[in-house]
Amino acid sequence: MKLGYDGKLFILAFDHRGSFQKKWFGIGGQPTPEQAQRISDAKHVIFEGLLAALDKGAEAGIAGALIDEQFGALTNIPAEAKQRGLKLAMPAEKSGQNEFDFEYGEQFGEHIERFDPDFCKVLVRYNPEDPDADMNKRQLERLKRLSDWLHERDRKFLFELLVPATDRQLESVGGDSDRFDAELRPGLMRQAIEEIQAAGIEVDVWKIEGVDERSDAEMLARQTRAGGRDRVVCVLLGRGADDEKVDHWLRQAAPVDGFVGFAIGRSIWGDELKGFIDGSIEREAASARIADNYLRFISVYQEAEKAAVA
Repeated sequence: MKLGYDGKLFILAFDHRGSFQKKWFGIGGQPTPEQAQRISDAKHVIFEGLLAALDKGAEAGIAGALIDEQFGALTNIPAEAKQRGLKLAMPAEKSGQNEFDFEYGEQFGEHIERFDPDFCKVLVRYNPEDPDADMNKRQLERLKRLSDWLHERDRKFLFELLVPATDRQLESVGGDSDRFDAELRPGLMRQAIEEIQAAGIEVDVWKIEGVDERSDAEMLARQTRAGGRDRVVCVLLGRGADDEKVDHWLRQAAPVDGFVGFAIGRSIWGDELKGFIDGSIEREAASARIADNYLRFISVYQEAEKAAVA
């Protein structure tokens, strides 16, 4: 199997675990079986939104679900996603920690093979200027092991890269996170991708944070394809931002060669899930609104592509 991916990819991401149970259910630590079932049911509401989007015209071949094993499997979401022809992505990282490690330790491969996702996904926090250089080294070693394992078995690697600001970097922009995002983060993202590639970690699809300038999206796409990686592609994540911000990121990236879609989560389902949990929104209405939000982001992306061609 060649490195990279062909075609568009619009993923609804709801693989959140520790943050999900804490934010929406106020549950810390290991949930009880009853609590886990409640959490799983809430995730199924999100999935019902994706299925509703299919009924409203979304294409199964380019639509995808990013769902975790811990809660998603309790209501059979991974199997149902595959049955409906959706692209399935599942995470391999341990939830809720700054340093990447395997969720299931030495058994990571068994869990991947059990569910047979189209993409194995990792979320990695990696800042090239992190003062803890040893942590970055450990992360790269584990990620190289996963990358090799996946490609030896013709499996696709979806890499979510987050570049958190160091204290020194944030201080350099007066503590302004927006300035960090605009002035420093794009260059740090490019450097992080370069270092990850240099470590022998081969990624098929990069899931990356949005940038405010199209030139930065072009720079990142070029780096992901450096060294003959001509089929490697990027999708945008949403960071839980509001529609206006996500729309802007999509419009900057969509016309850029090398970008093929998005993998967005809370920006699509956050408000609707909150309403379902507190009882202010009925289940069917919540899933219908999630479907509409998902389809609207696809429309924004596709219209930006068309406008650039015109």
